[in-house]
Amino acid sequence: MAGLLAAGLATTMYIARKHRRTVYLIDYACSEGIGSCRVPMATFNEHNHLNPFFDDDSVSFMRRMLENSGIGEETRLPPGDFYMPASNSLREARSEAETVVFSAIDDVFAKTGVAPDAVDILVVNCSVFAPVPSISDMIVNRYRLRDDISSVNLSGMGCSAGVISAGLAAGMLQAAAARYALVVSTEIITSNFYVGRERAMQLSNVLFRVGGAAVLLSTSDERARFRLSHLVRTSTMGTHDGSYSCVFQEEDGEGNIGVNLSKDLLAVAGESLKANITAVAPLVLPFSEQLLFLLGSKLRRVPDFGKAFDHFCVHCGGRAVLDKVQRSLALSDEQMEASRMTLRRMVVVDLVVLLHRHRR
Repeated sequence: MAGLLAAGLATTMYIARKHRRTVYLIDYACSEGIGSCRVPMATFNEHNHLNPFFDDDSVSFMRRMLENSGIGEETRLPPGDFYMPASNSLREARSEAETVVFSAIDDVFAKTGVAPDAVDILVVNCSVFAPVPSISDMIVNRYRLRDDISSVNLSGMGCSAGVISAGLAAGMLQAAAARYALVVSTEIITSNFYVGRERAMQLSNVLFRVGGAAVLLSTSDERARFRLSHLVRTSTMGTHDGSYSCVFQEEDGEGNIGVNLSKDLLAVAGESLKANITAVAPLVLPFSEQLLFLLGSKLRRVPDFGKAFDHFCVHCGGRAVLDKVQRSLALSDEQMEASRMTLRRMVVVDLVVLLHRHRR
């Protein structure tokens, strides 16, 4: 009897997995904020010099970090950062959220021709800004989305939140009788402008910029640009304290709130990447590459992911992060070009490596 029950359960799970609906990316749009808020390096350095919060040592440190960051002259900061002194009020943060999020959503609706009332699922992520009403509520109200929409707002999940949101939306599409899911990913930086003198916390002022993206997912392949084949996330927070504390919002000794970017961040990223490669490789690589990877071939430190993918989109959280990933995956300069140009022009962030197939 127990054997029959187990066999029946296994058969049911197999059928459910076999008939699980495929999820497609219809289109996406990015927002860079207000054009007048462009911040060339000279403007950034002069503003810090005039800002009463920072001494000469702090200004010099942030200037050196910016020069080595890989960030270009076209990125933008929120309007509140241009005030003297800078303003990180709730009103300014909400204004930044509305500007970035609404412009990205407007563009994705215009590109796809999908009406707002056709959206069944809304998933929003923003780590350090969690107002009431939430950003997802702001979107529902602005676009008059349906009363029965399934709406989720994620916070505090760091740079990996974009991937988590896409996975959550895909799972909800597969589980429900739904056709469209809107995923919105952003980081509102107004509220976390750091005014203290801790170096590890001043880095967030240098590396973070205005930006966001809206993505429309669907279970229909009509007009789809990509098919979501595999979504793999690995977390090392439960086994490694350094992973938990490498990006940490806290107060400094004087009570100033900011995000502490630990010196262990690159090492943690390297270990997380190794764990992620181990999980992804069997799903996508041809058998010959898997064999080399499993045997730890002395001829190649990592498998050649170029044999599985045409395009690579790597988390662009700074030049050091991109250099680390390029070395770890043995990627060419050409394969890294898209991420380096994104860092230079937009600084759009997602923690894990995204590998996009060119073929649907």
